[in-house]
Amino acid sequence: MSGITDKVAIIGMGCTKFGERFDTSREDLILEAIQEALEDAHMELKDIDAFWFGSFYEMHGTSLSSVIKSDFKPVTRIENNCCTGSDTLRNAAYAVASGEYKVVMAIGMDKLKDHGYSGNPFGHTYRDNTEPSFGGPASFSLLVPAYANKYNVAYEDMREAMACVSYKNHYNGSLNPKALYRKEIPMEQIRKSPMICEPYLTIMDCSGVSDGCACAILTSTEDAKKYRPDPMYIKAAEIVASSGTGLYETSYDYTTVLETEAAVTRAYKKAGITNPAEQLDLVELHDCFTITEIVLYETLGLSERGQGWRDSIEGKYALTGKLPVNTDGGLKAMGHPVGASGIRMVYESWLQYHQKAGKRQLENVRLGMAHCLGGKPWNNVSSVIIVGADLG
Repeated sequence: MSGITDKVAIIGMGCTKFGERFDTSREDLILEAIQEALEDAHMELKDIDAFWFGSFYEMHGTSLSSVIKSDFKPVTRIENNCCTGSDTLRNAAYAVASGEYKVVMAIGMDKLKDHGYSGNPFGHTYRDNTEPSFGGPASFSLLVPAYANKYNVAYEDMREAMACVSYKNHYNGSLNPKALYRKEIPMEQIRKSPMICEPYLTIMDCSGVSDGCACAILTSTEDAKKYRPDPMYIKAAEIVASSGTGLYETSYDYTTVLETEAAVTRAYKKAGITNPAEQLDLVELHDCFTITEIVLYETLGLSERGQGWRDSIEGKYALTGKLPVNTDGGLKAMGHPVGASGIRMVYESWLQYHQKAGKRQLENVRLGMAHCLGGKPWNNVSSVIIVGADLG
């Protein structure tokens, strides 16, 4: 089955600056991203037939329609953990492929810095927010000793590989005017950063949440060049949800993400990718923690099993490396407004393809991939979107 391969095209994209946007309302964020996308596509809001709105915290379609005054057009609200943005884009793409709508818009937005909470507002915490919980850092820290033990990697080498991920992503973010963190962090400072999940994760191993919105305008491949000469085609849009049994399976060894394996296998097959490390030009992946990025190198087939840590140290995935990963800074430096991140990842391929990535511009970008992961390493939702400049 080819799914929607080459049947749907992106003809315009927009993305706000990510960050602690305390001076900006949620309405402002939505309008900022939509305006850029409309200008990019040389369209007006009235040209859009239907909307898909992804947000982890906004509860209704009216959260969008009341802002943009969409004149009783359909708005579908999507939530799927950290895959919310990518699932929003996926649903919008399938609506176009079905023939029901001619031009649609996918918007992902969350404003996380104004809730008055620390961490996830939906978490079960005491009123003073001090209840201990088995959260993200604790969950993903389990990957570190499991990986080191399985592949016989010294603790010092693991720490260095993870520090290289952090340095790379912060360096890339320093070149991105829309990133939350725009400062290159010296390796020595990263190495000395304080532990928050002893002895495996430091502050510099963890990404942060932010405010932000990203947007994409989609139409059929048949109509795409009526709007612009250089659309970007969707090659695959896959999503997989866990069965919930991973934590209880003795076969699960905490060195991979099984849901991501399933999603990317399907995506590669539909996109005709047999050697991702050679065929892809850039990858945006879910670097919620530095160890996650290293494990995902292998889960996504970019590194050989047990070699992701070494590839990190050797610079394979740096901006000037063989396969640049998280060229915009990733979650680590770009920030993570949950509903927007999946679309933001595709936006980076869009900028690179159209030679609009500024100081982080790559050469001849034709095929990009965006990966999201929401949940625990053993129980999650994983998504993979592959986009390309060429048909076939």
